[in-house]
Amino acid sequence: MQRPVPLNEEIVLDPKRYIVSKTDTKGIITYGNEYFIEIVGYSEDELIGQPHNIIRHPDMPKIVFKVMWDRINSGKNIKAIVKNLAKDGRYYWVVTDFEPKYDPLTNKIIGHTAYRKAAPKKAVEAIEPIYQKLLAIEATGGMEASGKFLVEYLDLKKVTYDEFVDSLIEYRGLTKLFFEAMKKLFG
Repeated sequence: MQRPVPLNEEIVLDPKRYIVSKTDTKGIITYGNEYFIEIVGYSEDELIGQPHNIIRHPDMPKIVFKVMWDRINSGKNIKAIVKNLAKDGRYYWVVTDFEPKYDPLTNKIIGHTAYRKAAPKKAVEAIEPIYQKLLAIEATGGMEASGKFLVEYLDLKKVTYDEFVDSLIEYRGLTKLFFEAMKKLFG
């Protein structure tokens, strides 16, 4: 499937709606809720069986996805602020909470669920320059160099990745309740 050409037009997400998708352990889409399908613009048949990176926007640094995959493949949840790409080339920003899914008999990871909602404007404004810097570093020094920068940036701020993202998205109150409710509903 050919990737769309990014446009400089944002899809404004409904703050009262949520996006849910599920993948297998290799990142192949196994489920997408109705709003996910509506926003990305692919039909359900076009999405199921495709790698989740079909919606990866080129403005997203590779190191962010490496951090995410390392965490969820080790059985840990992670939240991230992500810019995604729709089929028509438009983009949208989300806060994503990834969670591994386990086989109840073997306790091995069998898939992943991503719960998403519209990213707060101030979180996007704060993360976008960092992502641009990471992309510039990746272009000249590769993902290892961008990873080093990210670690140093977080060390300088004296926060973990999780604490940094939580502070940007204000992970408390209604935001926290939202993600907890989605996990109960789709978990």
